[in-house]
Amino acid sequence: MNDNEMMEKEEIFSKVLRAGRRTYFFDVRATKAGDYYLTITESKKFTNDDGSFHYKKHKIYLYKEDFAGFTEILNEMTNFIVDEKGEEVISERHQKDYQKSYEKTAVGTEEVSASTESFTDVSFDDI
Repeated sequence: MNDNEMMEKEEIFSKVLRAGRRTYFFDVRATKAGDYYLTITESKKFTNDDGSFHYKKHKIYLYKEDFAGFTEILNEMTNFIVDEKGEEVISERHQKDYQKSYEKTAVGTEEVSASTESFTDVSFDDI
């Protein structure tokens, strides 16, 4: 069996989250014994001076016996960050084309909050 066939055999279920220059791959794979585990891969695109590009990848292997602890700590950490700093990405404020999260309406001076539809809630309950 070649490497491609082995990879296809291992992959059970996959999801992709594209986030700007970063892409996250969530893959359920099978061990040789037939049990399942999760891999989370971060792939980040870098552009070279000559216009060509390359990717750097980092991978986490997460096994069933660690799911509960991982989920608990991940939820605690993400909740802490949102509670302390909110959902606005602070680094966006420093971009040249940054716009405030509210705008004046054409009719009056009423402020309208930015839509949160673009946010994605990540739940690891299914893991």
